[in-house]
Amino acid sequence: MHPSHYTKPKKVPLIVVRQATIDDVDAIKQLVDVFTKTGDLLPRSKREIMITVGDWVLAEADGVPVGIGSLLMYTPQLAEVRSLAVSDKVQGLGVGRKIVAELVALAKKRDVPTVFALTRAVGFFVKIGFEITEKERFPQKIYHACRICPLKDNCDETAVVMELHK
Repeated sequence: MHPSHYTKPKKVPLIVVRQATIDDVDAIKQLVDVFTKTGDLLPRSKREIMITVGDWVLAEADGVPVGIGSLLMYTPQLAEVRSLAVSDKVQGLGVGRKIVAELVALAKKRDVPTVFALTRAVGFFVKIGFEITEKERFPQKIYHACRICPLKDNCDETAVVMELHK
């Protein structure tokens, strides 16, 4: 390669994924709003995030918020990974995998045996240990969120599930 075509590799950022705190509410809301505009997430109010902040995780790259996810408890036996989003700037660096791992750890800590998600990123979830299943297996989700989703009649998401206690 000719020296004039060489470009110095970019520094890989330090990625930290941690449970969110009340101080993270504004950063989470900003990320939710970005991904709501792209159609990747349903909207969440600042109040809703504040009330459920203990169920959220935040990913930071060199201290800058770049990813989010939350764990919604439906019953003591069932929780959903939701509001999972990662900035394009850090795609491919394992941020999504780290966020889901943190949420699964939270579910295990709460002794929740079943975690699921409705997603367009089926391959991602299968790669990290989820299995494809039927949406009808989760009537709680359909009643709680699907009925208010703008795509409810043309849903393009697939249900995936991970059994934590076999």
